[in-house]
Amino acid sequence: MATSCSLLSEEQFLCSICLDVFTEPVSIPCGHNFCKACITKYWDRDDLCQCPMCKNTFDKRPDLFVNTFISEMAAQFRQTVEVKTTSSPDQCSAMIVEVSCDICTGMKLKALKSCLVCQTSYCETHLEPHQRVAALKRHKLINPVENLEDRMCRKHERPLELFCRSDQTCLCVLCLKADHMTHDTVLLEEEYGERKAQLGKTGAEVQQMIQERLKKVQEIKHSVDLSKREAERERSDSVQVFTALVRSIERSQAELIEVIEEKQKAAERQAEGLIKELEQEITELQRRSTEVEQLSHTEDHLHLLQSFPFLCTPPPTKDWSAISVQSDLCVGTVRRAVSQLEETLNKQMEKLPEVKLKRIQQYAVDVTLDPDTAHPKLILSEDGKQVRHGGIQFNKPYNPKRFDRALNVLGKEGFSSGRFYYEVNVQVKTTWTLGVARESINRKGKITKRPFNGFWAVVLRDECKYSACTSPRVPLYLRKKPQKVGVFVDYEEGQVSFYDVEARSLIYSFTGCTFTEKLYPFLGPGNDKGEYSVPLIISPVNHTD
Repeated sequence: MATSCSLLSEEQFLCSICLDVFTEPVSIPCGHNFCKACITKYWDRDDLCQCPMCKNTFDKRPDLFVNTFISEMAAQFRQTVEVKTTSSPDQCSAMIVEVSCDICTGMKLKALKSCLVCQTSYCETHLEPHQRVAALKRHKLINPVENLEDRMCRKHERPLELFCRSDQTCLCVLCLKADHMTHDTVLLEEEYGERKAQLGKTGAEVQQMIQERLKKVQEIKHSVDLSKREAERERSDSVQVFTALVRSIERSQAELIEVIEEKQKAAERQAEGLIKELEQEITELQRRSTEVEQLSHTEDHLHLLQSFPFLCTPPPTKDWSAISVQSDLCVGTVRRAVSQLEETLNKQMEKLPEVKLKRIQQYAVDVTLDPDTAHPKLILSEDGKQVRHGGIQFNKPYNPKRFDRALNVLGKEGFSSGRFYYEVNVQVKTTWTLGVARESINRKGKITKRPFNGFWAVVLRDECKYSACTSPRVPLYLRKKPQKVGVFVDYEEGQVSFYDVEARSLIYSFTGCTFTEKLYPFLGPGNDKGEYSVPLIISPVNHTD
């Protein structure tokens, strides 16, 4: 048996007039071949009837009949060229595996079917007896394949037509009768269908694993970015403080910067190692995904069943769910140690954040919650400064502005320019959502809080899991649990920032935003239980002296 991935050269199938693959090829008396339309048009232009190739002249125009043999070969060549042009070179050997007829002599035509009984592949012409003779009609025909002997039982020399699920092996009819009568056996086609379905599920699982790891890569990279910004901020503050000190603490300044940079480098090295390991797993998973994808499209029953045990199980990978890179450099301890060297240093360090907070608090606004927007399970105080979960659904009138599924409420007043700031006492709560939302947000049904949906928010879940509502969410690692959170918006600059008021530290900033409509304060008290079931309270801003 032979294959025909490449049979003849391209020139043998080109018409010398149109220089394209033959269409309705005809032979003229001198033996040369042309497209029927091409030679007819050629002769119509000149009274002299001659061959364009050898210039042989004919007394009268020959009758033209399509050469079926050349026509079939040209069609086969055209199909091969089309497949090759849509496949990469590396895929040619895997996708363009044409089986040649075993009966043809000389130029072998493409096989149409393979007979498992005869162990022979036939072209359309030589297949005819199997479609006409009664005895041959009972033979099992399959799509053309190579190595037909591998599809025969080596013990009984019968076609492998069954699959034993008990022993996970392919059988012929005689194998079934001899050793597998009490086993769970099915036709190859049935097992093929089930295994192919399982391959599809496996492929989907592998793709999901790839996406999870790509997401983890992005989370780690973002954590590194946060770490860099935090390191830069710490470095800048340290420089401002140390330049105000005498030379006696210049050495402490250098050591502090060195510690920050060392910790940053350690974080980056850790991130690089994790990313490299993740990328290796992604590469392996992508390779497995490609193998599963190719196998899922095969029509070769036996090949699928033989390859299935290896490919049905994703390659071993690490559980990345609990692995992350801390963006907090924990330099507070170092800074406190340095501050003990000189009382002046301590005063300088406390002064800077106080100045920042005082500047931001100048934009404080009076926020009152809007009961028309509150979810039916939420209870607002009479003054509109507090909101908590009521535990039951209250009968409230329908309002297009009301949230009907998300446990949220908006402020009454919106802002479409300038800067504004408000503070919320979150107390001991284990879950809450704070931020701003644009006027046109969806308030019905399930809501995904992301900037592209009109929400700029920070959330707390499960008592200690803080995150910024980006896409995907960014985990936040805070030194201590905030008791009061400040929300600051600079409309023109496109900035929304969150602060731990008591610690005078930045929690997170959304930057580069584009605002085109009113923004409203946005609160979600969650559904805390027991002692944690306390309200969110909009607090008056205590301006720093």
